[in-house]
Amino acid sequence: MNILLLPNTAKNSHTFDITDTATLQHLHQVLQINIGDIIKIGIKNEQLGTAKIADISPTKVVLSDINCQTAPPKKLPLSVVLALPRPKVLRRLMLDMTAMGVEQVFLVNSYRTEKSYWQSPLLSKIDDYIHEGLQQACDTIPMKVSLHKRLKPFVEDELPAIIANQQAIIAHPYANNSFNQICQRNTPTVMVIGAEGGFIPYEVDLFAKQGCVPVHIGERILRTENAVSVLCGHFLLA
Repeated sequence: MNILLLPNTAKNSHTFDITDTATLQHLHQVLQINIGDIIKIGIKNEQLGTAKIADISPTKVVLSDINCQTAPPKKLPLSVVLALPRPKVLRRLMLDMTAMGVEQVFLVNSYRTEKSYWQSPLLSKIDDYIHEGLQQACDTIPMKVSLHKRLKPFVEDELPAIIANQQAIIAHPYANNSFNQICQRNTPTVMVIGAEGGFIPYEVDLFAKQGCVPVHIGERILRTENAVSVLCGHFLLA
């Protein structure tokens, strides 16, 4: 946690009470706060800044002198279409993509996405993972996430509008073109990435018919979480 992200209700407040157990634990055990300390904060969907520790109790920390006037970092020119991964991987991917500055994520179904993944209670915690990623990256603007349980209607009916005026790429280990040959990193991009095992040929063709260019990132076949980090990381270096 590199900043403490406050809700938008703190925008016009002179003081703010922190009562969340996990946040209090971090403040006490990691930051080891004392009254009068200045900590870094952000206000959700607003600016970054600082606040002073005004009061401390076992169940509450009171912030005062809230001053936020610094703009958050810009998002990457990148949206990701991602086949819903295993629930245990979901948290890491949401946190990492948020921290890297991905603007929007579309979680979609695929042949290799097990039906049970869509019933996982972890899906209801995506906002928490995004919150954690924002605090890691000193950002205040949440990544947008939408869920799409039917792949073909999404690709045929919604994807064309999503990729309009953007380069569209689908990561596929058996593609003829390499990522470096095709991708222009300073161009708004929609990146399509499969779950473990990747998309089956039918699904790759489905995306390709809508204008997504298949690319590979080398001879090695990576796990989904590694592939996401490698592909999104290229845009951080642009």
